[in-house]
Amino acid sequence: MPAVDRRPPRPGVEWEFDNVTFSRDYSRNVVTRLLVERAEHGGWVLDRLRITPDGKRHVILRRKIIRAVRTA
Repeated sequence: MPAVDRRPPRPGVEWEFDNVTFSRDYSRNVVTRLLVERAEHGGWVLDRLRITPDGKRHVILRRKIIRAVRTA
């Protein structure tokens, strides 16, 4: 299993978060495909996944905000 870096981000690093909810009607394979597509095309990374007792999947995705620095 790869090591997970739990250190806080460097100063100046900002994250954008997106909450997505999938109903229990979606299979695991469909949810995986949808999340992989968002990761490949939007640069999103899985931050947290919670499956509720009724079967809904609550997913929190994140991506780094890259701000352009103006040069003089």
